[in-house]
Amino acid sequence: MIVWVMYDIKKDRSRTRVAKLCKQAGLYRVQYSVFLGTLEKNEKDALELQIEELINEDVDSVYIFPMSKNELQQTSLLGQAFDKKLVTDQVKALFF
Repeated sequence: MIVWVMYDIKKDRSRTRVAKLCKQAGLYRVQYSVFLGTLEKNEKDALELQIEELINEDVDSVYIFPMSKNELQQTSLLGQAFDKKLVTDQVKALFF
């Protein structure tokens, strides 16, 4: 499944660790606090559990949105959309 991971995490250390977990899971950074990629259900569940251990649920927010490839292809990208310095060709390929 295709997933978006978006977060607003207060502590730098926790934020850095969550970003590292997303990268290790094979997700691609499309903005500083937004990742996109393909995960199996068990990989998504494992990532969720790992992130849950790192964040402070009283002040931090993490969103993990599953999406079908068809829904992703229907997504509108306006303006600059992805930060070109952060996005890879593999993420761009998901849209076409």
